[in-house]
Amino acid sequence: MPTASDIATLVRQVADRPAAAHKGDFGRALLIGGSRGMSGAIALAGKAALRSGAGLATLAVPEAILPIVASFEPSYMTAALPCDKAGRISDAARTALEPLIESATAISCGPGLGRSDDAGQLVAWLYASCPKPVVFDADALNALASLEGGLPKRKAAPSEKPRVLTPHPGEFARLIGRRIDDRGEQQQAAEQFAAQHDVTVVLKGPGTIVTNGRRTEINATGNPGMATGGTGDVLTGIIVAMLCQGLAPFDAARVAAHVHGRAGDLAAASLGQISLIASDLIEYLPQAFLACRQ
Repeated sequence: MPTASDIATLVRQVADRPAAAHKGDFGRALLIGGSRGMSGAIALAGKAALRSGAGLATLAVPEAILPIVASFEPSYMTAALPCDKAGRISDAARTALEPLIESATAISCGPGLGRSDDAGQLVAWLYASCPKPVVFDADALNALASLEGGLPKRKAAPSEKPRVLTPHPGEFARLIGRRIDDRGEQQQAAEQFAAQHDVTVVLKGPGTIVTNGRRTEINATGNPGMATGGTGDVLTGIIVAMLCQGLAPFDAARVAAHVHGRAGDLAAASLGQISLIASDLIEYLPQAFLACRQ
């Protein structure tokens, strides 16, 4: 379990900003996802990234839903990607993504992505080849789980291409090919998986497990009111923002899990657990960051 002082130190590291700072000093987040009917997921991730301190955020989404995604929040940018007739990102998006990846500090992929062969190929390409830190969530995890032969081999030392995977227990079961119900056994499996693939795993749920196979922390914040659609997308946005601001993957993940849960606790205290929705977490992120610094 992370100590309050440990989390506070890391939060101050990203929150204490030089007087002469500009937006480029706090990283460029690139968030890839969205599909017809799931435009809100990528918008939640993008808004969370900005509320968590990323200097700039660009949401790369299927061109069919770009006007919808752009309408949610004026503070982030959007980029149109080629898509199929169902409004899902197509494999042809690689060409459009390459310059966006080159200018990005950290990347996320998955919220609202949907499932298709093209999306799976795009996710495999990002995992194997992207030279920047990448957070994989939601349908990006399902795409990785469906690949024959397991996770792709990265085309450079894993330390040079950090990967953070944020599954819930069902997605984790698909990644490892078996279902585990006991939380202690889930932790052991997450540690083994993280060590085997040299990734950071954020296994969501009550007492979210954050591990890189060498270190493990169990998050103590959060409440059952957060068991609602979209809260995982918010977590993805927070993690990518922490990466943008220079935290190492394990630290980015454990700070994000803690702050995410703290925002949920603050929201529940004000609104009640039954009425809590994912966008409430974003509204309470400022208070959560302030509380975590103390």
